[in-house]
Amino acid sequence: MSARHHPPQAPPRAARATFPARALLLLLVVGLTAGCTGGPPTLPAGTALSADATAPAATPPTGAGPAADTTTPPAGAAPAPAASRPAAGAVPAPPPYWVNPDGKAARAVAAHLAAGRTAEAGLLRRIASRPVAEWIGPDRPEAETRALTEAATRAGREALLVLYDIPHRDCGQHSAGGAADPATYRAWVDAVARGIGARRATVVLEPDAVMHVVDGCTEEQHHGERYELLKAAVLRLKRQPATMVYLDAGNAGWAGPAELRGPLREAGIAEADGFAVNVSNFQTTAASTAYGRRLSALVGGKPFVIDTSRNGNGPYAEGDPAQTWCNPPGRALGAPPTRDTGDPLVAAYLWIKRPGESDGECRGGPRAGQWFDAYALELARNAR
Repeated sequence: MSARHHPPQAPPRAARATFPARALLLLLVVGLTAGCTGGPPTLPAGTALSADATAPAATPPTGAGPAADTTTPPAGAAPAPAASRPAAGAVPAPPPYWVNPDGKAARAVAAHLAAGRTAEAGLLRRIASRPVAEWIGPDRPEAETRALTEAATRAGREALLVLYDIPHRDCGQHSAGGAADPATYRAWVDAVARGIGARRATVVLEPDAVMHVVDGCTEEQHHGERYELLKAAVLRLKRQPATMVYLDAGNAGWAGPAELRGPLREAGIAEADGFAVNVSNFQTTAASTAYGRRLSALVGGKPFVIDTSRNGNGPYAEGDPAQTWCNPPGRALGAPPTRDTGDPLVAAYLWIKRPGESDGECRGGPRAGQWFDAYALELARNAR
């Protein structure tokens, strides 16, 4: 199967120089609409916050993947609540996560405003004003993570981070890469943990890493190493007093929950806070919730988070099935990030994939992880 993710583009690691005009404009742009997240923080002068680090592309379901599971959960699963979303008219709790005032969406808003395109700027504020995950790069993990978590703490918010550097990543496909060996990976995770310190952070750990063992994409000789590294990463991150860790567990269109029970246990789910579903994919929140609830019943009732960044219109079902994951048309932003999900097992809706970043060079898009303005505008325009 073709790649499920594209690797983060390596951002420049040198600290950015201070640029008052641009910074003030970006802070104004985000500040206009970021009230629900506490607004942008005061950033340390000259600190690079890796706004150029990019999330991977969408995860296409495999051809043999099951349809979304909406059947009754097995015995032992908590009963589904009457509603999986807050009641109409209810005021949702503000998301506790930090909004990066120098993110790509904020830069795009500033560019549109500077060109007098106020309508476009207004649409993109739907992205720029909301917290999205920061994908930690391979080069300066401790400094990068410290800058992000310190900025979040100053704003009274929590950092949302993704770790995506496992050896043999993406089994040599489009997102091939990752740490050179187990020792390098352990050192990288340790550096990230030191960067977090005692500050609040939610970490989504290694998208696809377990699923690529389950579907056989990762060579069998690496399976034991993969599980050992994932469990070691969970244990290391959980030594930080205010860090939540969620192991990636695929999506509702990839594999059945029963296939993940053993692999997730070997990867350290018992020590983790829970698992993450639908990362970089388009499965609906309803399908993702049903999938997560069945999986939760198999792993001790663990809670889970759902990536709702681009699932507002569900998955794309037309055209070449092998390309439905890559910048599919007609998609929409999903439910905004929140912990107020209405379901005790759903810990949060998160924007783990960063809306507006390209899945790859398809359907007019630039390289994976680069800002795709037309697509970002479409996602925002289609949002309900």
